Amino acid sequence: MKFRLHLFELEDQPWFPHVVRQGMMDVLRFLITALGIYKPIVPLLRQALAHTRQTHLVDLCSGAGGGIQQIWQELEKQAGHQISITLTDKYPNVEAYQFLATQSNGALQFEKAPVDATAVPDDLPGFRTVFSAFHHFRPETATAILADAVRQNQGIGVFEGAGKRWHELLLVWFVFPWLILLITPFIRPFTWSRLFFTYLIPLIPLGTVWDGTVSLLRMYTPAHLEKMVAAINAPQYTWHIGRARHWSGTGVLYLIGYPS
Repeated sequence: MKFRLHLFELEDQPWFPHVVRQGMMDVLRFLITALGIYKPIVPLLRQALAHTRQTHLVDLCSGAGGGIQQIWQELEKQAGHQISITLTDKYPNVEAYQFLATQSNGALQFEKAPVDATAVPDDLPGFRTVFSAFHHFRPETATAILADAVRQNQGIGVFEGAGKRWHELLLVWFVFPWLILLITPFIRPFTWSRLFFTYLIPLIPLGTVWDGTVSLLRMYTPAHLEKMVAAINAPQYTWHIGRARHWSGTGVLYLIGYPS
């Protein structure tokens, strides 16, 4: 897919029920971790951290923290030293963050206050990451997220858990619904509402399929990302843009930038 359509995602709508939105994000967090979606980009992220001499990540637009615990574990394993991460979001999912903080013995921290990815507070230094969320923003806002990192001289990595390929739409339509029905009882922290909106009134599976479809259509291609970088005009930065291959045959779109 070389084009981009900015259709509406349910989870972005203020009228969409919060409990269903949280359930959808929990499903994605579980699937991303179980399938190891972001494992292919860990070596790239580790190299960027080495270049910037950073051991702390500031994760923007964290949602429910999808896959971040696995990324932290893999980073520590490959880097050979401790890594810490602060989870942030404009609408923080504090319950999910507390769960991850407990699971990681405090290595995964979080901000309770809202954090705008286009204007990150100066008191949150660290290598910035955006997982599974960059496509939510229109080009001008997405560019502003990159520009804010450059303005504060911070490294940034943007990662999308797909390669924007046509066959990935088939996975969303015909595989995801069955996976969601299968995994829901095993998602933690456990909630009765998640069961209710999965099996009795299946808003979580339906919403996940819709938003998954729209996410693929919204994603930026490497060519789009190259244009954003050119618009920022930051010659002092090194940029890496491309697709990392996942074992399933899908891909992970990535953009990594840091001061040269």
